[in-house]
Amino acid sequence: MIQPIYIIDGARTPFLKARNAPGPFAASDLATAAGSALLARQRFAPDQLDEVILGCASPSPDEVNIGRVVALRMGCGIKVPGWTVMRNCASGMQALDSAIANIHCGRSQLVLAGGVDALSRAPLLYSDAMVRWFAGWMGARSLGQKLAMLKQFRPGYLAPVIGIMKGLTDPIVGQLMGQTAENLAWKFGITREDMDAFSVESHRRVAAAQDAGHFADELVPLIDRDGTVYGEDDGLRRDASMAGLAKLKPFFDKKYGRVTPANSSQITDGATWLVLASEEAVKRFKLEPIGRIVDSQWAGLEPDQMGLGPVHAATPILKRHGLGLNDLDLWEINEAFAAQVIACLRAWQDEDYCRTRLDLPGALCAIDPARLNVDGGAVALGHPVGASGARIVLHLLQSLCRTGGRRGIASICIGGGLGGAMLVETL
Repeated sequence: MIQPIYIIDGARTPFLKARNAPGPFAASDLATAAGSALLARQRFAPDQLDEVILGCASPSPDEVNIGRVVALRMGCGIKVPGWTVMRNCASGMQALDSAIANIHCGRSQLVLAGGVDALSRAPLLYSDAMVRWFAGWMGARSLGQKLAMLKQFRPGYLAPVIGIMKGLTDPIVGQLMGQTAENLAWKFGITREDMDAFSVESHRRVAAAQDAGHFADELVPLIDRDGTVYGEDDGLRRDASMAGLAKLKPFFDKKYGRVTPANSSQITDGATWLVLASEEAVKRFKLEPIGRIVDSQWAGLEPDQMGLGPVHAATPILKRHGLGLNDLDLWEINEAFAAQVIACLRAWQDEDYCRTRLDLPGALCAIDPARLNVDGGAVALGHPVGASGARIVLHLLQSLCRTGGRRGIASICIGGGLGGAMLVETL
């Protein structure tokens, strides 16, 4: 019998929207702030952890193994291994799954796992032409050689390459993630109005959740060097409306497209952590779990259809446990794009797709909207790529505890044509 994996506690920073300049916090600052506050309220010391695992899709050059950097900054000591995992949008969920694997095999008993990204600090890069020119310049020794190199220089070489645009472009199909969302909109007949209505509702739900204090237990405020306090997710648009969103032009397919910045997730900075423990660790440290991770699943599909990853990852879990979509009390499907979440819902209701792609006898019923992303999602909160997979697991469990629910699935689409899902339950 597979031993249970308990979730003891969790915390995250506010998700801070990128505003066309480097944000106030480096990725390690975000992860250290959230992790330090989380560890400070535990019944064990930081150096009693067996390991620290941090997902990060875009670490800065001076924080390459950011998991180790943050573990040391949090006071875990030199003997606690800290390491980094990367699975694009699901890096934080991969950190949780790596912790699960190590606990199952007996290598660890008590793990701090989560994810982080400071996407506002994604680098500007030199073009290949500029790099080749610079290499030639460094190799020039004589004055004549340097003058010859200067003659070869072209001002266009200095045009920056936007790192985040390269990172969000699939190298196999050559499409930006937003273009893959356009593919799904065409495939399932999703209109611009469908996407905008979904996005307005995401903002409405986040606003209601903030007002009701539904994020309070998971948020750790941030303070920058100037003493400015960041206490809440700041991407929320309380004035979001269909009329307002209709004014924005498509971004990824400017002529025929429907996906706009307003019905896509925001470029964001943030970090999320969870404390995971075996039954032995729960007893040893007298811990009080808030829930447990029951099952997890990864799936692959076409890179240009990557937004359907949640369907392909969650369906095997449903099969294994004999569950229907509405047998779950709550769902979290990461809102990379409004079109992508809508496409997932329609795929489960599509007879042909369910039979040919999901090996189901037929279409499934619709997920009750009252069970899905009850406090909104990444369209309004933002999507710090490395952190989102951990955030949806943490918030799903917090929401189940708050509402008296028992079981839920958190699922996420992943650039490259992947999906991830986790089944959690309260105790």
